[in-house]
Amino acid sequence: MKITASMVKELRDATAAGMMDCKKALTETDGDMAKAIDWLREKGIAKAAKKAGRIAAEGLSRVLVDGNKAVIVEVNSETDFVAKNTQFLELMDKVATTLLNSGVTTLEDALKVNVDGNTLELLLVNATATIGEKISLRRFEVVEKSDSDVFGSYMHQGGRISALVTLTEGASAEFGKQMAMQVASMNPTYLDRSTVPAEIIAHEKSIITKNMEADESLAGKPEKVLVGIVEGRLSKSLQDMCLLDQVYFLDGKAKCAKVIKENNTSVVNFVRYEVGEGIEKKSEDFAAEVEAAIKG
Repeated sequence: MKITASMVKELRDATAAGMMDCKKALTETDGDMAKAIDWLREKGIAKAAKKAGRIAAEGLSRVLVDGNKAVIVEVNSETDFVAKNTQFLELMDKVATTLLNSGVTTLEDALKVNVDGNTLELLLVNATATIGEKISLRRFEVVEKSDSDVFGSYMHQGGRISALVTLTEGASAEFGKQMAMQVASMNPTYLDRSTVPAEIIAHEKSIITKNMEADESLAGKPEKVLVGIVEGRLSKSLQDMCLLDQVYFLDGKAKCAKVIKENNTSVVNFVRYEVGEGIEKKSEDFAAEVEAAIKG
């Protein structure tokens, strides 16, 4: 039977599934609308599609290391509770393993990767249907190192925060882990001040200056003094941003640059994921909802 555009539209309207999924469902069921709806439901696609608009800002991150390759990945769910169940944890492991061995570098390509005869995208769709919450792959990065380099990794609270650091020859596995813990806990953005973009420095300087203008205690201070205060506060801000300038968390005094040098190594790169960072979470105001319902 020929599958028409109007048939696909009708099925899409009824299930909220994607156009290609609807076309496949109709093809598989010889155009029978009722059977096509059942086919989508059985595959979990119709149920999952209805959850596509929800905000998934919880979940877990993972670091997986295998020889000279490592992957750091974040998979989101809607609630922290779901992120703790066995099915979600198994999904995390499968996604991380798949991405580590896939050779892909973009989310678009990642979702097309074959997993047990299906795509990674369908694996997530089926997980959404069976778990009952929107499950999505947010981001990942595959890092490769030379034979002499050393990986350091750390996952905080089971993966709420994950960090992956690459160090040059000389670093021990234990020191690699400690540097990953530094990245996880102190959240540096850049390696050192030379890698901070000029626009970021200008932005920080602008914020510091505006804060000072509102500080009455600085009114009437000589220009030279104000310039010095700006530079001092800017230096402190950059210290927080830059890994090598940060105070080593296990020492509390020495800079990371000094500790790294004492361990006869240097940092090649680092990646840090914190689950949900940058995602605007929906705020639930139940009192407002009740009031609205009463008025309605």
